Amino acid sequence: MADVVTGVTRGGETWTPAFVNALDQGKCIGCGRCYKVCPREVFELVDREDLDLDDDDDWDDDDDDDGFSDDTSMVMNLMNALDCIGCQACSKVCPKKCLSHEPADVAA
Repeated sequence: MADVVTGVTRGGETWTPAFVNALDQGKCIGCGRCYKVCPREVFELVDREDLDLDDDDDWDDDDDDDGFSDDTSMVMNLMNALDCIGCQACSKVCPKKCLSHEPADVAA
């Protein structure tokens, strides 16, 4: 197993941050929750029409009855993914579970 970036909490516990590595724009409803909670300006809101999404993406199919409408023309984009600190706050607030994270290997 490769060495991954780890940290230590104020209480002395070892913590492994998981950095954002993907955002499923086909699921994203452009609510802005990830943008608002991110302390590092990792995200930006862009016009969905400017993206090259596959035609088979069901971004406008709101069949999960979560109270959110998918009829938005805006969507989140990873603007500065390398600025992510690995807190995963964005995933915790995302109602559509659009984000994925993974630990980062320690640079050699």
